[in-house]
Amino acid sequence: QVRLVESGGGLVQAGGSLRLSCVTSGRSFSSNIMGWFRQVPGKERAFVAGISGGGSYSSYEDSVKGRFTISRDNAKSTVYLQMNSLKPEDTAVYYCAAGLSVGSFELKGNYRYWGQGTQVTVSS
Repeated sequence: QVRLVESGGGLVQAGGSLRLSCVTSGRSFSSNIMGWFRQVPGKERAFVAGISGGGSYSSYEDSVKGRFTISRDNAKSTVYLQMNSLKPEDTAVYYCAAGLSVGSFELKGNYRYWGQGTQVTVSS
């Protein structure tokens, strides 16, 4: 059974940092794109960051460029999202996703497996 389990969310003040982790199990995703998405109530789940299987390529949503960094450790079956200079508008539930071997990072349809999400709340 494939599982993606996120951790690392919480409450932080504006300007602070958090590191989210996503541990996968049930199969290897070392050759697959991995992504982070976020969702706030009443809105669609939105792309935040994506990374290629080998970690050489990544992509970010414009509002997080320069503040967030996605990385992966395939030996640990883990994907990370380092979030710095957090803003109140970053408040959301953050989801990890595992996708196809290749494809656009931004498209939700390219991801087959999803975690349950972790809440990030940034206070002003």
